[in-house]
Amino acid sequence: MSIKVVLFDLDGTLLPMDQNHFLKTYLGKLAARLAPHGYDPQEFLAAMWRSTGAMVGNDGTKTNERAFWDAFSAILGTRVLDDYSVFEAFYDEEFDSVGPIVAKPTEKARALIEALHARGIRTALATNPLFPTVATEKRIAWAGLKTSDFELFTTYENAVYSKPNPKYYLAIADQLGVDPAECVMVGNDVDDDMVAASLGMKVFLLTDHLINKSGTDISQYPNGDFDALAAFLKEI
Repeated sequence: MSIKVVLFDLDGTLLPMDQNHFLKTYLGKLAARLAPHGYDPQEFLAAMWRSTGAMVGNDGTKTNERAFWDAFSAILGTRVLDDYSVFEAFYDEEFDSVGPIVAKPTEKARALIEALHARGIRTALATNPLFPTVATEKRIAWAGLKTSDFELFTTYENAVYSKPNPKYYLAIADQLGVDPAECVMVGNDVDDDMVAASLGMKVFLLTDHLINKSGTDISQYPNGDFDALAAFLKEI
């Protein structure tokens, strides 16, 4: 079966960065923005992690956005819903300041996308849908890319599953109208991204910013740096 679509992860893949550095910087700035509104930074961060876990465990009965805010308001109280505009203001006004600190964009990302489009191969952004659209759009821009480079990109508003649930990838294939076997998934996280292989997708593990929390033997997957990825995609 021929390949029709390449799915790309964003953070650590098309957007080179250290994930821990990104999360520490991003969440630190968000906690500081909310502190003047009466949120203890440590309690706030603990609630963020638990509510993110609610999105990761989402069973498809609600959007990830609803899963997050249901959990978040249950932990911190319904006052967080009244302060929703503060969160919006953070993403509009301050989130972009994280990019120059943590992101190391590469021209190789755009070259990959353009080479695929020149061959008539479709592209989609399979970034874990734990962020609102505005934050995802900004991270795409940090990578030197545009939202129009992708047929779709997943956010917490439009997704009902998250990585590493295989149903997340199946939902993308369904939305694109293709069989999973007609897709390639490219990512840097063994647990989150390589699970796509269980659906019959081809996979490539980008090792420039490898995440391998479970210590899996990665030799079972095609893997390597950006140059190796470009060669792999050229062959499909």
